Amino acid sequence: MSSLLLSILIPVFNERAIVEKSLRAVLAAPLPEGLGRELIIVDDFSTDGTSGILQRIAAAEPSIRLFRHPVNKGKGAAVRTAIGHAGGDFCLIQDADLEYDANEYPLLLKPLLEGRADAVFGSRYLAGESRRVLPFWHTMINQFLTLASNIFTNIHVTDMETCYKVFRSDLLKSIPIRSDRFGFEPEITMKCAKRKLRIYEVPISYHGRTYEEGKKIGWWDGVKALFVILHFWIIDDLYVEPYGKGTLVNLTRTPAYISWLVKMIRPLLGDDVLELGASTGVFSGRLMGKRHRYVAAESDPFYLHALENRFLRTPNVEVAPVAAAEPASFPWRAEFDSVVMLNVLEGLERPDETLRAAAAALRPGGRVILLSPLGPGLYGSVDKSMGQLRRFSRSGLEKMLSDAGLEADSFRSINKFGRIPWFINSRILGSRSLSKLSLKIFDKTVWLWRLLDAVTPWPGLSAVVSARKRDQ
Repeated sequence: MSSLLLSILIPVFNERAIVEKSLRAVLAAPLPEGLGRELIIVDDFSTDGTSGILQRIAAAEPSIRLFRHPVNKGKGAAVRTAIGHAGGDFCLIQDADLEYDANEYPLLLKPLLEGRADAVFGSRYLAGESRRVLPFWHTMINQFLTLASNIFTNIHVTDMETCYKVFRSDLLKSIPIRSDRFGFEPEITMKCAKRKLRIYEVPISYHGRTYEEGKKIGWWDGVKALFVILHFWIIDDLYVEPYGKGTLVNLTRTPAYISWLVKMIRPLLGDDVLELGASTGVFSGRLMGKRHRYVAAESDPFYLHALENRFLRTPNVEVAPVAAAEPASFPWRAEFDSVVMLNVLEGLERPDETLRAAAAALRPGGRVILLSPLGPGLYGSVDKSMGQLRRFSRSGLEKMLSDAGLEADSFRSINKFGRIPWFINSRILGSRSLSKLSLKIFDKTVWLWRLLDAVTPWPGLSAVVSARKRDQ
């Protein structure tokens, strides 16, 4: 643990009276053995003399890096700036007042250092060592906002508005922060929940200030927090670089469509299954049941993290850091009854090479199962925004399978009416994403499209293909 570093992110605005004492407490706070610290301080355009104090302290302390906003932007904006400059393995948010006790850092860090958590919230409402009694309605508003957050995030935290939040830095840096003021708290909580991060709570002491002593958050910030909760419940803005990921997250919120696909794919699987490009495990979690061995292979670090969390205690599932785009690195030879690739081939530069490597991973008579987009003429802006390089024709898919030593024994064209809105959005309107509303409507009417597929003569938007490995 000697090489680990904690980045303490400190937004500051007009705290002349107590900022020096607060920073001295942070610098002297105990840390677990071998863990270093850096202080990332962002002066949010203080005008009361705080800036001069910060410059003096930063000049004398090599562990401090000081940044200043040219205008006052708010706590969320200051935290966003600090995250961008953080170089540690973990990030801890610390206000520049004395409401929270820096001596409790080891308690906050313990679940992270033990590898059990991705984020830790310090709760003022669990049984901490001590807590200053504050005005009743201030406490009630905090607890009401926490309840509202819990309802929409479907996680149970006791203190959503707490300042003390600690994160794995790689995960925090991957989450976009849009709120400039105190909306940061509900926003980051919602996004942690949607990303399915492992959140722990620990009890902390709390020595809250009154407004006369300098407290800045007001009742109007509480009202705005409700709108932040609703906004980020509706909007899936979860990755700093959403190339393909935003649409993927929306697609995972179509349970009826996923169930339709799973019912087609599950009967084709054998006992030992390899899924290439498993992403967040949306299909893995539905297909791995009753399998002797299920290997979920993925190379994206954030998807790998989601898979490892999801299957942490699932003994028949292995998570493999292997890229579908790099078939030469596949470690498997004749090990599986089935290889599954769901919306994978269309995003690869050389899908033919990946198919050949997938065939090599199969035992004789094993199957490759594909979900692939159909209709080269439909290729447009939505495909590009999802990172897709092509759409396939039936003949093109079958030839590529044959060249890989596979023989298609099932080709099911699905979602035939989906071609019409896809063409309008991708080729005519130039849309770059699928709206959550349109996906929700589609998902609620999947039963109808399934019925119409049986009597519709034209090809579908996608195909579920099964191909057996030919005997050598």
